[in-house]
Amino acid sequence: MPAQLPDVLAHVNSENVTKADFDRLLKNIELNNGGPVPAERRDEIYRRVLEELVNYTLLKQEAKSRNFTVTDAEVETQLQTIRKSAGTEENFTKALADRKMTLERLKADARVEMAIAKMMKAQVTGTEATDADVRDFYDKNPDRFKQAETVRASHILLRVDPAADDATKTQIRARIDGILKRAKSGEDFAALAKQNSQDGSAEQGGDLGYFPKEKMVPAFADVAFALKTGDLSDVVTTQFGVHIIKVTDRKPAGTVPLDEVGPQVKQYLTEQKKQQQAQAFIEQVRQKAKIEVLI
Repeated sequence: MPAQLPDVLAHVNSENVTKADFDRLLKNIELNNGGPVPAERRDEIYRRVLEELVNYTLLKQEAKSRNFTVTDAEVETQLQTIRKSAGTEENFTKALADRKMTLERLKADARVEMAIAKMMKAQVTGTEATDADVRDFYDKNPDRFKQAETVRASHILLRVDPAADDATKTQIRARIDGILKRAKSGEDFAALAKQNSQDGSAEQGGDLGYFPKEKMVPAFADVAFALKTGDLSDVVTTQFGVHIIKVTDRKPAGTVPLDEVGPQVKQYLTEQKKQQQAQAFIEQVRQKAKIEVLI
């Protein structure tokens, strides 16, 4: 790619692909990725951006020729969704400025993108994976469905600031010891968690669901996996604070049954088929087009 890009980068069926459009797309990519394109990857990324822009232009033309249209109301609904995702009107306005985008250009782009989306959806209808596809994939990929041993546990957490003084840490330790004593005397663990735990799981009575050993920090996981179902731990210290752990169930290592993973596999295979059909359609559109890349 030349150091200085020309004003027109390509022709797609006699329509210009401009540097201005290229710069807008590149700016979006940089903002989404948190910084400028690395110098050593400039050629690779610039070529990919140009290819994306050429395909976008082709699909825009194809959607127009096939009379896929978008109403003003649909555009307005999409605009409201974008505004809502920005959080505030100030954030929305700033996002437009950062991307060198006007409101009118945003609306025009949304109209084109929605028309393309309608066309692509029409191209991939009837692509749902069959039960036979799911069974075949499951049988041919056994390693994907192996599951390590998992434990279901609940906990009560009192947070401890590492910078807290000794008096504060002693006070928190006394409090967790008191809660542990109440739990061991037979008080309902879920109720104690709701009342005392300083963790997002408190609303669920401290329930953390099922997890493999590697998902939790070692100090927590080692204790949880050593407990028997129904057992309570002593006080466990991690970087998050002090915990009491109760194991409520466990599942041995093994292969996840097809009836458990079937819906996810079906969705995965269906999406894969849609992507393949979409790519084949794009290649078909490219083959009949006149594309001239100028750089």
